[in-house]
Amino acid sequence: MERREFVASLVAGGCAGMCVDLTLFPLDTIKTRLQSQQGFYKAGGFRGIYAGVPSAAVGSFPNAAAFFVTYDCTKSLLSAGGAFAAPHVAPITHMLAASLGEIVACLIRVPTEVVKQRTQASPSSTTYNMLLATLREEGVRGLYRGYGSTVLRESLWSWRQGHTLYSWQAAVCGAFAGAVAAFVTTPLDVAKTRIMLAKAGSTTASGNIPLVLYDVWRSRGLPGLFAGSIPRMAFISIGGFIFLGAYEKVRRTLLSQKIHSDCP
Repeated sequence: MERREFVASLVAGGCAGMCVDLTLFPLDTIKTRLQSQQGFYKAGGFRGIYAGVPSAAVGSFPNAAAFFVTYDCTKSLLSAGGAFAAPHVAPITHMLAASLGEIVACLIRVPTEVVKQRTQASPSSTTYNMLLATLREEGVRGLYRGYGSTVLRESLWSWRQGHTLYSWQAAVCGAFAGAVAAFVTTPLDVAKTRIMLAKAGSTTASGNIPLVLYDVWRSRGLPGLFAGSIPRMAFISIGGFIFLGAYEKVRRTLLSQKIHSDCP
C-alpha cells in the first residue's frame, strides 16, 4: 500500500468511526442496560444516557483507524501475488484481512469498551472513576475482560463488510448487511456484555462463552439471548450506513485531492 493510501485509510476510518460512536451513543447505552444481568431499569433505565461517552470518544478514532489500516494493508499484501491474488478467492482474502483487522483493533477497543459498559450500567459513577476501580481491583488484565468474545463477535460481523464500493453503494449495503449481522450475533454480544460487567472472580468473569450463554438461556430463555437486539440492529444498520459511506467518501476525497495536487 502506498503511503498516501495508508494515510487516507487511517484518517477515513478514524473519522467515520468517531462519527458513528458519538452520534448513536444513546442506542448503545440502552442496549448495554437491556443486556445487563441486573436489568434495564436497575442499570439506569433512560437516566444518564451518555454515561461512558468519554471512553467511547477516546477509543473511537484509533480503534476504527486500526481496523481499516490493518484490513487494507493485509488485503493489499494478500492480493499482491500468489494464490490469494485470484479473483475466486477474494472472499477468503477479505475474511482473513477482516479477522486480522479485528484482532488488532480489539487491542484498543476492548479496554475502552469495558470502561464504557461498566459506566453505562452504573451511571452514578464516572468514566475516570470506573477506570481507576477496574485497574485497582483487576489490574490491566481486567481491561481486557471479554477480549475473545469481542473478537469473535466483531469478526463475524466484519466478514460481511469491507467491499470496495462507491459511497452510496457502501452506505446502502452497510445498512442492510449490518442489520442482519447485528441480529444474528446478538447472543455473542450479550455474552460479551455479561462477561465485561461481571464481578471479578465470578464464573461469568472467567469468559467461558458457552457457559455464559447457557446461564442466560436458563434464566431468561430465548428473549434473554436476544436482549438488546432492536437497539443493536438500529445502531449497526444506521452505523453501517454512516460508517461505510463516510469511510469511502473521506478516503476517496483525500486520494483525489492528492492526485490533483500532484498534477502540474
